[in-house]
Amino acid sequence: MGLFNAISNWSNGRYEKRVSKMQEQGHCPDCGGRGVQILPYEHYYNSAYHCPGCNGSGQFEDWMR
Repeated sequence: MGLFNAISNWSNGRYEKRVSKMQEQGHCPDCGGRGVQILPYEHYYNSAYHCPGCNGSGQFEDWMR
């Protein structure tokens, strides 16, 4: 259980750090401000999709809604 808790705490801390960094820059944490999420070519015909977190705008404010 100690190892699982350590990994979980590390993962949560890493996510919170990314969100705060993206908030400072005004970018969506899911897509990094690009407005699209890039997917591998091997599995999908279309390689870019609008980010569902920010609805394709790339803005942090839209991600918060």
